[in-house]
Amino acid sequence: MAILEIKSLTKVFGGLTALSGVNIEVGEGELIGLIGPNGAGKTTVFNLLTGIYAATSGEILLNGRPLNGLKPYQITRRGIARTFQNIRLFNELSVLDNVRIAYHRHVKSSMLASVLRLPGFSREERELKAKALELLEIFHLTGRKDQLARNLSYGEQRRLEIVRALATGPQLLLLDEPAAGMNPQETNELVQLVRWLRERFGLTIILIEHDMGLVMQLCERIYVLDYGLVIAEGAPETIKRDPRVIQAYLGEEAS
Repeated sequence: MAILEIKSLTKVFGGLTALSGVNIEVGEGELIGLIGPNGAGKTTVFNLLTGIYAATSGEILLNGRPLNGLKPYQITRRGIARTFQNIRLFNELSVLDNVRIAYHRHVKSSMLASVLRLPGFSREERELKAKALELLEIFHLTGRKDQLARNLSYGEQRRLEIVRALATGPQLLLLDEPAAGMNPQETNELVQLVRWLRERFGLTIILIEHDMGLVMQLCERIYVLDYGLVIAEGAPETIKRDPRVIQAYLGEEAS
């Protein structure tokens, strides 16, 4: 069953076509790679999926329901969360507060209840804090819970960003270059983490990544973009041998 369907998706910025007629289908529970040279349109796909950009034409369906025209917070409520190539945390807030903010999409208490600090609101706040601490424990960040996010190491900030995304309760998790800036040991740990995330939280995952070793090792299917077009789709072994992919990455001589 397809959890995500992208149909003839096109995005034009002024006179520049960033994406042209892109078709992608992702089954529930799949771990999909989205790769391509710089400027191929990969992050544009993520920005369209999360409502940062509006599509020029085409359709995006999550569980058969259209996402076109929805605002980012509405798409988050539908079940899509993402991380960014450049880490985007609330640097001047604590690690715990970064996660609690994400959990607040689940709050049912009214604004009045929060202002008056009614018992129902206080109970809900305690429950959300407990859930946030549970997630931080899973990702070995409990000992850092009171530190400012900006004081974490790079690897810890990456983990915190994933924790914050998970706190929104997604079905579909979009990871934008999670291995950027990592050393080989950290990259290997990331491979294990992403696999574990899928199993532990029942997620469907789409991954943008330039580290081809990581992509080939981790992903079950791969879509390749070049100049805003899908030029190949298939299993890692198929993608590695595709002459169009080799040409896109290495140039004419590779063919």
